[in-house]
Amino acid sequence: MAIKPLIDASTIAQRVTELAHEITNDYLGKELVIVPVLKGSYVFAADLVRYIELDLSVDFLGVRSYGDAQDSSGVVQITTDLSHSIEDKHVILIEDIVDTGLTVSYLFKNLSTRRPASLKLASLLHKPSRTREAVKIDYLGFAVEDVFVVGYGLDHAQKFRNLPYLAVVTGELPPGASQ
Repeated sequence: MAIKPLIDASTIAQRVTELAHEITNDYLGKELVIVPVLKGSYVFAADLVRYIELDLSVDFLGVRSYGDAQDSSGVVQITTDLSHSIEDKHVILIEDIVDTGLTVSYLFKNLSTRRPASLKLASLLHKPSRTREAVKIDYLGFAVEDVFVVGYGLDHAQKFRNLPYLAVVTGELPPGASQ
């Protein structure tokens, strides 16, 4: 197994800054809550909120998807729930990657029951070829092919999250690898 650079750190930084400016413009004068989905989105979310020029709050969701190693079943367990109400607040869910769309769809249904003023999605990556349930990505970093991506918060067996760039894992992946 080896890794091959896919998107360099400066390209990521430029796109994150652009997304932050879009969010700033879209939410002027509104109460905004940023909700990163743990663990993969924490680096993206941390960089993103530093460039959003608004008063905002951050709360976290931890989730675990069940299914076989290569494909999400869409069955989601919330392992860490929000610590504050999002009722009547504008919420942006932050994901590292939208793959099949099943997890995000579940989270949107769940969060919608909590009566936010609005609910949108920001995702660093999207794999359009893997879509099983279409979800609207309001703020998208990059679309990528169906490759296994690590770095910038994304991991393989809890490793590579600390890479400052995105990379593709090449070669044989051990059993149990998923994304």
